Amino acid sequence: MAYFSPEHMRQLISADGYWWLGVMIALESVGLPLPGELTLLVAAGYAGTTHRLDIGFVIATAAAGTIIGANLGFWIGQKVGYPLLLRFGPYVGLNEARIKVGQYLFLRFGDKVVFFGRFVAFLRTVSAPLAGLNRMPWRRFFGATTVGGIAWAIIYGLGAFYLGKEMGKFAHSFAIGLGVAGAIGVVVMFLTLRRHEAALVSNAEAAFPGPLREHVKA
Repeated sequence: MAYFSPEHMRQLISADGYWWLGVMIALESVGLPLPGELTLLVAAGYAGTTHRLDIGFVIATAAAGTIIGANLGFWIGQKVGYPLLLRFGPYVGLNEARIKVGQYLFLRFGDKVVFFGRFVAFLRTVSAPLAGLNRMPWRRFFGATTVGGIAWAIIYGLGAFYLGKEMGKFAHSFAIGLGVAGAIGVVVMFLTLRRHEAALVSNAEAAFPGPLREHVKA
């Protein structure tokens, strides 16, 4: 039996309940490639079929896990990832101008990336560290990740509680759709960045003048 199969996840949920749910979702939100969404769906479905878990506590645990984990991931990206980016970025083509462009884009659109990223598997894992890495203001990040995390926990939790396996099918199709849309968006964004790089560099320099190291504690 695969360790992260729905059957095994159900066994773990039945044994450890809210604790396992919260830890899995928190670790995924930090940046680890773990099936936090599947854990929520299994836990909510288990609550609906057995009533051994309270769906309100399932949703609250999932929301708390994603908020706590995302803030830890943000801190890691800011305090660990950012200094590493400054040091080694030039070796992979990320000079100061391009790093500032990343910061500028997160300054303008970071809240949308963090909120909607909660519903996309890959972005759900990396959005918090990327927000910290790109120096997104913490208050904006906290607001976006809190609202997104609560909305995600409610929608998927109640969906699995009332729809059971049908919610799993919907979530899979929904995730594929968002993933395709996200991939297209990344390609469009990359082409747009290449086309308007000079203007973005100018705007980013105006937003973050001077050497990047001056903005480490901003």
